[in-house]
Amino acid sequence: MAGKVSNFSDLIQRVTASCLLHPLAAGTRHDSGELASDSDDGERECGSQLGIEDLEEEEEEEEEEEEEEGGVEEGGEKVVERSKREARAERLVAEMEAIMNDVFDTVSAMKRAYGSLQEAHCPWDAEKMRAADVAVVAELRRLAVLRERYRRSLICHGGGRRRVGSRPAEVREVVAPYEAALEEMKREAKAREVEVDNLKEKLRSSTSLNARKGRSLSKRRLSCTQSQAPASPAPELFEATMSQVREASKSFTSLLLSLMRAAHWDIASAVRSIEAAGGGAAAAAAAANASIVGVHHAKYALESYVARKIFQGFDHETFYMDGSLSSLLNPGQYRRDCFGRYRDMKAMDPVELLGVLPSCDFGKFCAKKYLAIVHAKMEESFFGSLEHQQQVGGGGHPRTEFYGEFLKLAKAVWLLHLLAFALDPAPSLFEASRGAEFHPQYMESVVRFSGGQVPAGHVVGFPVSPGFKLGNGSVVKARVYLVSRV
Repeated sequence: MAGKVSNFSDLIQRVTASCLLHPLAAGTRHDSGELASDSDDGERECGSQLGIEDLEEEEEEEEEEEEEEGGVEEGGEKVVERSKREARAERLVAEMEAIMNDVFDTVSAMKRAYGSLQEAHCPWDAEKMRAADVAVVAELRRLAVLRERYRRSLICHGGGRRRVGSRPAEVREVVAPYEAALEEMKREAKAREVEVDNLKEKLRSSTSLNARKGRSLSKRRLSCTQSQAPASPAPELFEATMSQVREASKSFTSLLLSLMRAAHWDIASAVRSIEAAGGGAAAAAAAANASIVGVHHAKYALESYVARKIFQGFDHETFYMDGSLSSLLNPGQYRRDCFGRYRDMKAMDPVELLGVLPSCDFGKFCAKKYLAIVHAKMEESFFGSLEHQQQVGGGGHPRTEFYGEFLKLAKAVWLLHLLAFALDPAPSLFEASRGAEFHPQYMESVVRFSGGQVPAGHVVGFPVSPGFKLGNGSVVKARVYLVSRV
């Protein structure tokens, strides 16, 4: 249009100049030829002027029509394009609103699942923690799906290729907070793993230190061997396991005695009944007269009672739970099997094991010994109910502190039993009888005397725990409670 306007202005200037130089009234000559010539020239000039004017008018009309047509065409395209853009924007807004609603719902669900995951840690609930972990992962995956859906919506409704290039940056801005939160959670998880590893290392060091305390050099060497998973049974390994049995017995007996005192038991009467149940020549007299054990030494009588119950049947390969004779039919293979079971069982948590396999051989052993040690009246006085008796009698294993303490003792005795039948020859169990002379090479007094020496004239009041004679000639001393000879 600018070019046409410029040409039209030049044309007007040329026509104006021509009219000024050649006016229409200029024909004054009388010569016919000149007049005709002039008139012809005038006609031509006028015709050219009229033709130019007509041409200019036509061009103006055509330009106006073109402008009108172009304006209509361009206006229509703009209206259509504008309506398309508006429709596309409306669809995009609706899609974005739906996606954001889903995002808020998903984030809320993930927060609830993460809250459940934290609650499952204290108190520790492995099943609830696994379920919460699955829920958190599912919500994170749902967020990933929404992110992809958001990206595709921007590409589909973004209005062509020129908009696609800018969408990934917008997607990254939306997803960046969630990715940062995920990375933070990963860092926290790694920090927790490092903390757990450090605590495990400290626990191993503390356990190793306690195991070495009060032992001989051979036992300290054995503790190093145990930490490296011994490849074959050894008498030193049996001695170390017997030490674990004694520690577990002391711990369970202390808990049992504290429950008795809390239930207002007559401890002296309980000790007299334990002494009488131990048998021997002085049993009836002990039951009728005053106890030979002071109240402050009641724990030794109670430990004697627990040891007598839990070691009963130790010489049989299944504690007489069945009539198996595998150790006699194929002794070599049976010894290997026992040691393999010992290695597998040693690292297991008895509570977790019985939670998975409550009716295994170890589970049957625990049930039999618990019912033998803790009778119904004792449990009812402790807890006011028979919940433990009912669960154990029904083939279950309670997840309580009291039963867990008992399981530690049961596991230690079970491992000692497996080692006994894994050794060749097997250790022989012996127990000091009431009134027997004290022999320091076979016995150990639970009561410490001044000077570290047992005074003359002391005899065995009652056995506290049994002893073992090993195949290599070494002896695990029996623990006894000594009294003065009457």
